[in-house]
Amino acid sequence: MKLLLTHVPLARRQYYGARALARLQGLVDVTLHEGDAPLDPAGVIAAARGADFIIADRSTAVPGQIFAGLPGLKVVMRSATDIRNIDVEAASRAGVLVTHAEAGFVQSVVELALGLLVDLSRGVSRAVADYHAGRRPEIRVGRQLGGSTVGIVGYGRISRALAPLLAGLGMTVLVSDPYAQIDDRRFTKLPLDDLLARADYVICLAIANEETENLLGEAAFGRMKPDAFFVNMSRGNLVDEAALARALTEGRIAGAAMDVGRAPDQMPSPELARLPNVIATPHIGGLTPPASESQAMDTVRQVEALVKGEVPPGAVNAAQWTRRA
Repeated sequence: MKLLLTHVPLARRQYYGARALARLQGLVDVTLHEGDAPLDPAGVIAAARGADFIIADRSTAVPGQIFAGLPGLKVVMRSATDIRNIDVEAASRAGVLVTHAEAGFVQSVVELALGLLVDLSRGVSRAVADYHAGRRPEIRVGRQLGGSTVGIVGYGRISRALAPLLAGLGMTVLVSDPYAQIDDRRFTKLPLDDLLARADYVICLAIANEETENLLGEAAFGRMKPDAFFVNMSRGNLVDEAALARALTEGRIAGAAMDVGRAPDQMPSPELARLPNVIATPHIGGLTPPASESQAMDTVRQVEALVKGEVPPGAVNAAQWTRRA
């Protein structure tokens, strides 16, 4: 059996790793993408000729034309939880199975979120930049997390891991998620508008889908307190970036931190990242060896199941999988 791994060399080293790759190569004949740019659909078709499986990274789109152009393709695996770069409906019509990895990045993202909260509150990045530039840093009174109120938008795996830590720091934890049941008595569930009005820190961790597109826009930032901070650790799609920029430049909120945005590869947009009251990191929330290897090993386990003729874990359209022979 043959498989195409779409990651460019740098992404392969950072997000897949040598151990998972060696395991994969012990199971199937693996074709590696050695170019510096992500494959476009025509490139995927050319590189995956004769392949049974594709493992797609986040920079490689898998639209419907790929399934038509690769009639022998049986499975497309995503080495992460987000499968929005794969046309699942087209895959299902073509009888191609689509899978995703588990959320092995939770701890990694939680730790970065904590770091960004501290940085926003104490001006760590600002002082470091001043020292590096040979300037004397301006000394400002910081903010203590303990005793403050944090509002978490969305209550998935990351939120469920982060919220107890914030409560342990002495923060009042508010949560807004219309679909989640919150049993922990330390947390208060509120409608989004009420959460925005009360929180000193708002952390966006909601899932990205059509319903949450631009969930946080002009009205949402208008409800926040002028001394509140906004943190986005989910996806750029949830935020109206023009509205956020206006809120930041007009002083309607105090500042923001983000690891995601609408720039290529889901990175923060340069227009936002350059603002003086913004802290931005280049989509590195899940970029730690344990997080990357966890998801890569998920795809290895999926290939192990496929080689045995089994439906792999993480399958999203198993009922439509007809290209199995």
